[in-house]
Amino acid sequence: MLPLHDNAPIRRFPAAVWALIFINFAIFLHELQLSPDQLQLFVLRYGLIPADVMQPGGLLRYWPTFITCMFLHGGWLHILGNMWFLWIFGDNVEDRLGTIPFLVFYFCGGIAAGILQVVASASSQIPTIGASGAIAAVMAAYLVFYPKARVLTLIPIFIFPWFIELPAVIWIGFWFLEQYLNGVAALTTTLYNMGGVAYWGHVGGFVFGLIAALPWLSSSPQPPPRYRYRGGYPY
Repeated sequence: MLPLHDNAPIRRFPAAVWALIFINFAIFLHELQLSPDQLQLFVLRYGLIPADVMQPGGLLRYWPTFITCMFLHGGWLHILGNMWFLWIFGDNVEDRLGTIPFLVFYFCGGIAAGILQVVASASSQIPTIGASGAIAAVMAAYLVFYPKARVLTLIPIFIFPWFIELPAVIWIGFWFLEQYLNGVAALTTTLYNMGGVAYWGHVGGFVFGLIAALPWLSSSPQPPPRYRYRGGYPY
């Protein structure tokens, strides 16, 4: 399922979301300029490697990689997917929290995701990279703030596109359930030894986002809409 748009309005320009998207693409373009050997060294240096963190003294030495790993991506599909999800859900969460609190929330979510991923795959020497964990926290906050919002979704059925509006609680809930079930399956298979998706990072970021967003429900009332609507979607 691919989210195309949501109908939750915003009142401010999402400066933090745009800045994160710009920085992520800038670093990814830098990755593309590296030779294969240089790229491998780059990822090994700035990616989050669970086995390195779990060794004696590893946390003190490698703690910066909990942050730097959020800005690395493994290919065009990886970064385009992450940045698209950040754009769909992040602008509303930034609008609700404010720019600086949103950035703090985003990075704390990414760090929480990294912690659970390290715990779940403590012996893995495969670098964990990507903004997915932080974005999972943002999606959880969106679920808390806008459970009745609707997400226009593309569902490909063979070669035929099917467009459907889904409530945010169903769309995001289904996404989280998929991550959790895949994470459980990964614990009983050799998936982590083969690389792949950091499902437990997604789960960790999401759970953090749920817990951290709840206090904002009473302290941060939903802002009035700024943008007009056409066909149910802001423009």
